[in-house]
This record gives sequence, structure tokens and C-alpha cells, in this order.
Amino acid sequence: MTSRPPATTTLWRPTGPKELDLVRELEWRAWPPRLPEQPIFYPVLNEDYAVRIARDWNVKHNGAGFVTRFEVESDFLRRYPVQRAGGETILELWVPAEELDEFNAHIVGTIEVVREFHP
Repeated sequence: MTSRPPATTTLWRPTGPKELDLVRELEWRAWPPRLPEQPIFYPVLNEDYAVRIARDWNVKHNGAGFVTRFEVESDFLRRYPVQRAGGETILELWVPAEELDEFNAHIVGTIEVVREFHP
């Protein structure tokens, strides 16, 4: 009897070039540890919100912005309530930095760049 793969949820992460380089070093399978001033990892629940951040914030502050997409086991994500960070579509998860290794262990497949923005 073959076991079914776990159900997954698609998440997006807007990021700048430095974080993207670290993801590449991790072979597109994990997010790097947070810096001391970053106590929370914020993946977002829709591509439009990720695009806005990558285009409007990351380009301005980091010289380029990237939208990544990745899958995480849905059962695992239930521990993180959806946070509304503004309007109805501005939804994100708040993953404490100390839980990021465990979060990474539940990524299914690889992290992929789906959009990029430059000045």
C-alpha cells in the first residue's frame, strides 16, 4: 500500500538579494536563520501581497526584489494562526525565529523564484 504525500499549502516570501543568496546556498530547500533583529519569519499567503512587498519595499531598500513560492505541510502550518497585517488580502504567518529549523523541515520540494523586480 502506497502512502499519500502530505497535503501542502502554498506560501510566498518576498525577499531581497542577500536572503535569496542564502536560500541558494541552502540548495533552495530552507530559509536561513533570522538575524538578531528579526525575531519572526513572515511567509505570506498570497502572491499579490508578496509582489507588493518585493516591488515596493525590497527594490527600494535592497536594490532588487524577488517573490518566492514554496509548499509546506498543511498539518504543520495549523500551529500558526493566519495574521491579518492590513486589508483582507494582507495575510501572513508569524513563525518565531527559534522555530524556523522545524518549519524548514516541513517544506515539501524546493523554494522557487516566481517574480523578480529591479529599479
